[in-house]
Amino acid sequence: MKAAAYLLCGVLAAGAVLFLFAHRESELFELVVAFAAPTPTFEEKEVRIFAAGDMLFDRKIRQVSEALGGDFVFSCISEMISGADFAVANLEGPITEHASRSVGSVVGSPDNYFFTFPTTTAALLSRHNFRAVGIGNNHITNFGISGLISTKWYLNHEDVGYFGGIQGDEGVYETQENGIDFAFIGYNEFGGSSVTEVANKIVSARAAGRVVIVYSHWGDEYIDSSLRLRPIAELFAESGASAIIGSHPHVVLGSEYIGDTLVYYSLGNFIFDQYWNSDVSHGLTLMLHVNKSGYITADEHPVTILRDGRTCPAVQETTV
Repeated sequence: MKAAAYLLCGVLAAGAVLFLFAHRESELFELVVAFAAPTPTFEEKEVRIFAAGDMLFDRKIRQVSEALGGDFVFSCISEMISGADFAVANLEGPITEHASRSVGSVVGSPDNYFFTFPTTTAALLSRHNFRAVGIGNNHITNFGISGLISTKWYLNHEDVGYFGGIQGDEGVYETQENGIDFAFIGYNEFGGSSVTEVANKIVSARAAGRVVIVYSHWGDEYIDSSLRLRPIAELFAESGASAIIGSHPHVVLGSEYIGDTLVYYSLGNFIFDQYWNSDVSHGLTLMLHVNKSGYITADEHPVTILRDGRTCPAVQETTV
């Protein structure tokens, strides 16, 4: 009996030791895992900017908007725009109370290229996520300095920013998103500041810690003039621009990186009424991805300019 009792006690004692060892081993394992596990990292914040080319709200676009409402022209692209933190594009003319001279005009006549946009244009842009527009182009003074002043008044009223203009009156638009500071600067080959003056603005904005995006209204209509424009792009890149986006040719031109600077020589038409060939009736929009360091990549989204006044996504999409 005593032998059996001693045996039972031995078994129980051994079991207790094994239990304690297993328990401490588990704690030790958990401790080792706790020390070995990597520290959680948070995904770096980025900003998504929808960038587009030339926008016209006169001629046929005005007529369509009056008949069906201004939102109609954005109706099949609005979801893409709203997917960005904000949008930006070139506003190819002034916003004034003047009656249109281009509606009903003869194609090719002077009035056909003389633009004024409805006073509801700024509110329309605001509804569709446009935080800022470039106003440095060859049509912004179609109705003189008073037309430029009127444009700014309507944009200010709807909290839509603007940048660029004409020489002596070219503001820089500054904004912040997700902790990243931006400066939007305009270069207007047709009556704006010199290339050197714009480069100096870029240097100043970059020195202030801002990511600089330059909208350049440059080049020649309907042809590829990127070879002529490249030295200007090189200067802007060397001055600190993170991206350079071109407008005015009304056709899509090539793109490249100059160092770390993303350059699109022309995005072509965005909201427009040119249909005579595929080059003018197709444009390119971008979803820019901007990180804290200012490096920018782009998803390309081709668009089609339809005869009913809408701009709609085309099929092909690529990433740069």
